[in-house]
Amino acid sequence: MSVEAYLHKICTVFQNRLGSNLVGIYLHGSLAMECFHPENSDVDILVIIKDKIPKELKKKIIQDLLALNEYPLEMSILLEHEVIELHHPTPFELHYSKVHRDRYLNDPHYICGDSVDPDLAAHLVVTYERGKCLFGKSIKEVFKPVPPTHYLQSIMYDIENAEQEIVKNPVYYTLNLCRVLYYIKEGVVASKKEGGEWGMNAVDERYKEIVKNSLAIYLGSKEEIRWDNSLLIRFAKNMLSEIRSNQTYR
Repeated sequence: MSVEAYLHKICTVFQNRLGSNLVGIYLHGSLAMECFHPENSDVDILVIIKDKIPKELKKKIIQDLLALNEYPLEMSILLEHEVIELHHPTPFELHYSKVHRDRYLNDPHYICGDSVDPDLAAHLVVTYERGKCLFGKSIKEVFKPVPPTHYLQSIMYDIENAEQEIVKNPVYYTLNLCRVLYYIKEGVVASKKEGGEWGMNAVDERYKEIVKNSLAIYLGSKEEIRWDNSLLIRFAKNMLSEIRSNQTYR
């Protein structure tokens, strides 16, 4: 199934289940920023609704999404007034992702909802700056500019454990470290791919091979990389130090 056909099916789920309560469906992340790779990227969606929905309806939506497994999906349903008021961490009604998929499959009573997510501020920024409306009101009708403090706190949250975790997931942390530093130094809201491309010119020469290999894998290379764990840790430590020393609330 093409990703376009998959998006159509996802939109149909929300249109059918939410009806007149649905404000809009919005694409963000790599697919919106035109650097999506099926093997390494999620399909990232925000769904905005007017009013809270009951638990039983949430369960039905989850069951519909579980039946559509062609691409890894990360989805959050947010209330329209929460998007306008812009609290951080941002409250959400329902969340679905590949991390939660097994839990949903194995526990019919489990619902990830009625909570807050520090990542959502970053998702809202990408949606406002570079997202695409799949259904409903236009982006500028629904979303407001997110305070830079919220965005910076959100992307910093994503990399705070990089020094400990980079050896387990070098591609994810390498490219995220690059795009965070890119934002801090130049104010650019970038994809992982764009962050890595910027990093190829910006990072210390000792670490350029790490960035090069991470970009190649992210874009689909099958070449097996033998990572130097000690070098990865030094890279993460160096990047975190530079990020923190340059950190200002733009």
